[in-house]
Amino acid sequence: MGHYDGVAAARSPVRSHDPAGPLRRAGRKVGRALHLPFTGTAKGIRKATHAHGAGESGLGKLIELHAVNGAGDVMITVALASTVFFSVPTDEARGRVALYLAVTMAPFTLLAPVIGPLLDRIPHGRRAAMAGAMLTRAVLAIMMSGAVATGGLELYPAALGVLVASKAYGVVRSAVVPRLLPPNFSLVKANSRVTLAGLLATGIAAPIGAGLQMVGPSYPLYGACALFLLGAFWALRMPPKVDSAKGERRAHLLTHGEKKPSLRTVGPSVLHGLEANASQRMLSGFLIFFLAFLLREHPLSGQSAAVSLGIVGVAAGVGNACGTAAGSLLRDRGHGPEVIIATMITVVLGTAICTAVFFGGLMVAVLGAVAGLTQALSKLSLDALIQRDVPELVRTSAFARSETALQMAWVVGGGIGIALPLNGTLGMSVAAGILALGWLLAVRGLLSAARSRPGPKGGRPRTKVA
Repeated sequence: MGHYDGVAAARSPVRSHDPAGPLRRAGRKVGRALHLPFTGTAKGIRKATHAHGAGESGLGKLIELHAVNGAGDVMITVALASTVFFSVPTDEARGRVALYLAVTMAPFTLLAPVIGPLLDRIPHGRRAAMAGAMLTRAVLAIMMSGAVATGGLELYPAALGVLVASKAYGVVRSAVVPRLLPPNFSLVKANSRVTLAGLLATGIAAPIGAGLQMVGPSYPLYGACALFLLGAFWALRMPPKVDSAKGERRAHLLTHGEKKPSLRTVGPSVLHGLEANASQRMLSGFLIFFLAFLLREHPLSGQSAAVSLGIVGVAAGVGNACGTAAGSLLRDRGHGPEVIIATMITVVLGTAICTAVFFGGLMVAVLGAVAGLTQALSKLSLDALIQRDVPELVRTSAFARSETALQMAWVVGGGIGIALPLNGTLGMSVAAGILALGWLLAVRGLLSAARSRPGPKGGRPRTKVA
């Protein structure tokens, strides 16, 4: 005891005369208190994205990467929208957006068919391709920051580069998902999680981008640059199996003989599903551009143009999020993906017809919500068809090709939207016509394929949608 008493006596004066000790301990407590909300939130997000084996398979990292991608894209959208749309009178804004489409969308229409085949040739470089798409947008965001205030012509080539890089990332991401599936995890459910993360990140980043826009027109682009740099770093840290293409071959949209599997050789369901999805993606592009100008010139009753666009945009976003969430909850109850796609395009077609007949602000918002929901469910069901009907050897390539086709459909729809006169009834009639074409091409074939496919009693069970 004497020894320990002596040690305590020797130490006690030092502790009692050390004024920095209590201050240091108090500082550490304050630091932990301030740090806890951020670390707790980060841990909660990581727990959600890595649940059900997604952390072990690497899918969780892709979910987080896609969230960063969505946040960066929406910040660039905020910066460009203020330049080519809200900052000038209506007539000049329409001319600027038409120029934007001509300078960016037209070349992209030519480049889009090249993206899938080009990426197909680098199956061992998916991580580098995603990182390159991120890094390209980071550099272009800085380049645009100097021109965004004036809206000069130099802005448009950079915007084209951002668009191409964004779509290239989307194609690669679709091709990567099958390589990261956890055990007993459907491809539709995986895509649903990835897409939902992007939607949530977009919803969070949009108001932040708007706040940065109030500070200065270049600041959303600075934020986008930071996000894309982070995304490039995370893309390179994806699991090595992302770059593994062992045993895979390329898929073709057209038949090239029996030795080269194609989407045509695996039955009609995938092609008809792609036709239905293309018409809905075309509708999406059409509504974005047509309603942007229509609501600016004829806003919703009692609302400004910005608020009117915000209402319709939020309705579409909520519908898309609900459709994505519903896709992860659907279970097979005797109805395959073909029936779901046929039902979704029928529902949105009926809504578009009603909007054309009873045109008004409420119906426009309803159409936006229904279009978002049905597009999400149709895309998830198309993913299920590709998973079910396309051989594993070419499935990754098929995702890249189908995504490129859908992006091209969006471009065509946007071009139609900018070319039409600003007449609401006419516009909604054209929207209904776009969907009617897809309905005529796809629904009969989808239902016929669903009826001819053996059910649970036919020896080959139906594939679950989720």
